[in-house]
Amino acid sequence: MICTLCPRRCRADRAKAPGFCGLGEEMRIARVAPHLWEEPPISGSRGTGAVFFSGCTLRCVYCQNGEISHTGLGEAFTPEKLADALRRLVDRGMQTVSFITGTPFVPQILETLSLFRPSVPVVWNTSGYETVETLRLLQGAVDVYLPDLKHFSARMGQLCAKAPDYFQVASEAIKEMCRQTGPNEYAEDGIMKKGVLIRHLILPGLTGESMKLLTWVKDTLPEGTPVSLMRQYIPCNGVSVPGLNRRITEKEYTRVRDHMLALGLPGFLQEPDSADRDFIPVFNQPESFV
Repeated sequence: MICTLCPRRCRADRAKAPGFCGLGEEMRIARVAPHLWEEPPISGSRGTGAVFFSGCTLRCVYCQNGEISHTGLGEAFTPEKLADALRRLVDRGMQTVSFITGTPFVPQILETLSLFRPSVPVVWNTSGYETVETLRLLQGAVDVYLPDLKHFSARMGQLCAKAPDYFQVASEAIKEMCRQTGPNEYAEDGIMKKGVLIRHLILPGLTGESMKLLTWVKDTLPEGTPVSLMRQYIPCNGVSVPGLNRRITEKEYTRVRDHMLALGLPGFLQEPDSADRDFIPVFNQPESFV
């Protein structure tokens, strides 16, 4: 196919050569397993069935999952094989199923869901760098959107993710996600049945960008849209960008947290001990697959 699934619109014939994402047509996955460390409405008490796809449409210099996002590490999966894995996850009591960075494989994922539709909410865990056109292909297939909102300025979008248009693209994508799902709905156990939950990772030295992004959420998105404010940043992937080679300080975290609280945004505040490599999943090993 001539690929225009992501905002790069690289038009690669991925049957012959990889696209910008580094992937051919074959669906590649680096982990399919229970995951307990997402936000409470996603993981609940028993976990989400997390499917980590290989490759990525961004080039985040600090990516914690760089071995799969930058190198394409993973195993080949057909829709039939993935459908069987989803069945096993649901049978193990997962409270949601999460597709993580699945944009390059939207056609195969839709085929998978035609073979097996989980009885639990389907979560689209994304960098936020999505086209509205591709998101509309997912309408009705995805129950919950879990997008990152990473960078505000074109300068930082380019420096950190090789995407100067990141905020322009992600802001339109997130508005489309909210349009699709309507107001958030929760089950009695607190699991999100449908809706949007925004994630923002505080980066060292960039608290001003964080505050601008939170203000945009408050001013633009439907009232009550929750934000997960993450403090888990640790230098990964050999990051060489000046200023990003350290963890955030308590002062930086407090500044952004207090701004979020002043705006009255609902959501979640991450614990300090989340900034630890022990929380990075194991990929492409026997224990990575159900």
